[in-house]
Amino acid sequence: MSPSTVHHIINVSGGKDSTATYLLALERLKGNFHAVFADTGNEHEATYEFVECLHERTGGPKVEIVRADFSADLLRHRDYILREWPKQGIPQEKVERAAALHEPTGNPFLDLCISKGRFPSRMAQFCTAELKQWPITDQIVLPALRKGPVLQWLGIRADESPNRAKQPRYNRDDSGAYLWRPIFRWTVADVWAQHRRHGLARNALYDQGMTRVGCMPCINCRKDELRLIALRFPEHIDRIRQWEEIVSTTNKRSSATFFPAVTDPMDVERPGSYSRIDTIVEWSKTGRGGRQYAMFFDDQAGGGCSNEQGLCERAA
Repeated sequence: MSPSTVHHIINVSGGKDSTATYLLALERLKGNFHAVFADTGNEHEATYEFVECLHERTGGPKVEIVRADFSADLLRHRDYILREWPKQGIPQEKVERAAALHEPTGNPFLDLCISKGRFPSRMAQFCTAELKQWPITDQIVLPALRKGPVLQWLGIRADESPNRAKQPRYNRDDSGAYLWRPIFRWTVADVWAQHRRHGLARNALYDQGMTRVGCMPCINCRKDELRLIALRFPEHIDRIRQWEEIVSTTNKRSSATFFPAVTDPMDVERPGSYSRIDTIVEWSKTGRGGRQYAMFFDDQAGGGCSNEQGLCERAA
């Protein structure tokens, strides 16, 4: 690739590592790059503010915001419900109530879950691909590839997790774009030093105790992280509670939960019952040994996901 013909794309999440990568690109490319943020619809307001103002605070390119559109998926799922649920003996009233919810809400995360009748989980973690990776690829990367080679700068560090440590520093993905991890060997201290070097105040969520920035909350959220979210940002728990009601209505068993649908080991009177957000929040307030749900990391290594493009930040 000739350096003069390469289209540089920096994935920005609002977290410390992608921000450090943006700043590194600013140093090396003098602003000649394209920055992009995928809005999942499940972010904190502080992250939106940070991303939207990043160019003003650094003198770099404005971050373009992309969003997934699930209008067609909602229509397909609605048609499936109207066609197949009555054949399965599901009451017509429930069928009509579920079908009526299949109008775009304007929130990508909620629309995705309605279109599937469920929330993502660790074993079916479709959220990163459908809410982040594919929109960036479809709306930014592929159009750029039609003009020439593309190099995506990814804010991934080896010491984030064992899975990320196994990733190559440089590779090519299925779209044909080249992926580069320029801060792969950086430490957390290096990342914060980069912020200080540019005089950039970090995302305010870090100053409120959060160790990672991304979905609020993430489906892989740690126990201590959920406890802090419930304490500091209860409105986000309220939103998840509302989403559980909506998505459950579009689920045949009326049992969609934000966190993986496992049985509550403390509820012996209701074997097979599902744990909704309020139950999980109460569990998050217990000490180690209290209600140990399998879907949570209960240590300092959890949080985030192993997506190769670093679109979800790991805990610090």
